[in-house]
Amino acid sequence: MSTSAAIPALPSGAVARRRSVALVFSCTILGAAAQLLMKIGMGPHHFVPTLAGLVTNYPLIGGYFLYGVNTLLLILALREGELSMLYPIIALTYVWVTLLSYTLLGEPPNFFKNVGIATIVCGVAVLGGGKRK
Repeated sequence: MSTSAAIPALPSGAVARRRSVALVFSCTILGAAAQLLMKIGMGPHHFVPTLAGLVTNYPLIGGYFLYGVNTLLLILALREGELSMLYPIIALTYVWVTLLSYTLLGEPPNFFKNVGIATIVCGVAVLGGGKRK
């Protein structure tokens, strides 16, 4: 008798859905990092409005690169997942951008921003808990 219990295999559709959700969730983090890098790259310490200044603006270039990677991952995620379930998850990007802005950029939080974050998180949770096929 084996001591390890057999783990039931997930149907391939369930695996694809989980993979799609994980990819979209990763896209929210990448998208937030991209926006933060672009914001930093456009700041007074980095932005020089010349061709040489733009080519050497590494935060700005990094932000656009992450957006490109984000787009490719999103394409892969949407290929196998349900758009109506996956797309609301992308709203979490707003949450990450706001939280990163508070912590890394020193932007001041306020009641309305925090209520907006809570609303987005609750909305994504409600939509994610909906009935599946």
